[in-house]
Amino acid sequence: MGEALLAISNLNKSFETAAGRVRALQGVNLRVEEGEFITVIGPSGCGKSTLLRIVAGLDTEFSGTVKLGGEAIRGPGIDKGFIFQEHRLFPWLTAEKNIASDLSLRDPQVRRRVDELIALVKLEGFERSYPRELSGGMAQRVAIARALLRSPRILLLDEPFGALDAFTRAHMQAVLLDIWQTRRTTMVFVTHDIDEAVFLGSRVVILEPRPGRIRRVIPIDLPYPRKKAGTSFQELRLRVLSEFEKVEELELTDGAGI
Repeated sequence: MGEALLAISNLNKSFETAAGRVRALQGVNLRVEEGEFITVIGPSGCGKSTLLRIVAGLDTEFSGTVKLGGEAIRGPGIDKGFIFQEHRLFPWLTAEKNIASDLSLRDPQVRRRVDELIALVKLEGFERSYPRELSGGMAQRVAIARALLRSPRILLLDEPFGALDAFTRAHMQAVLLDIWQTRRTTMVFVTHDIDEAVFLGSRVVILEPRPGRIRRVIPIDLPYPRKKAGTSFQELRLRVLSEFEKVEELELTDGAGI
């Protein structure tokens, strides 16, 4: 077996709290191949966001190994893009300047890249709009374009559509899939929504708490675009839901849902 783009081996992470030491992640092992779209689900407190932060290089206090492209991750870098639930755009900058971030649009190469990304996320005509003039979905598209500007090897998304209404969320799922199929950027997408996980992912990783560990990895062998009302989709959804319900039962039994 060759080297995976992202290789996580025996990852353990603990936090010190007023109540004592809390194990956030324990014995996590995961391989993500180049070009895969992985979705991660699990109840609150199972370590989903912590896992993303470690892969992003935002948290380096852990044991085990986390490698990207065969190199140990030792901190943040342009090879990793991160998208939060909130768009976190600069309110004083236009959409195109938010995408360019600290780079100058006077640079012809930057100008070309920004224009390409605006077309990719379907924001033509809103280049000079400020965040307050954009809908929630449009603002997230700007955030996605900004994360893609430096062509990261992996894009990490922490419930990016969680604050959107159902219609906008469905539209953004389609936009993100279009971006993935166009660029084949490897994506790891955290969500609480089982339908979203099955609709987007080539594999669904189910985490259980505490400590956070992988309960099951379920391949989603369905062609894109997927129909949520289709029989095959519903069968896989029920399989994921069944595992998720087992996790919830464990949480109640262990009293971990506090």
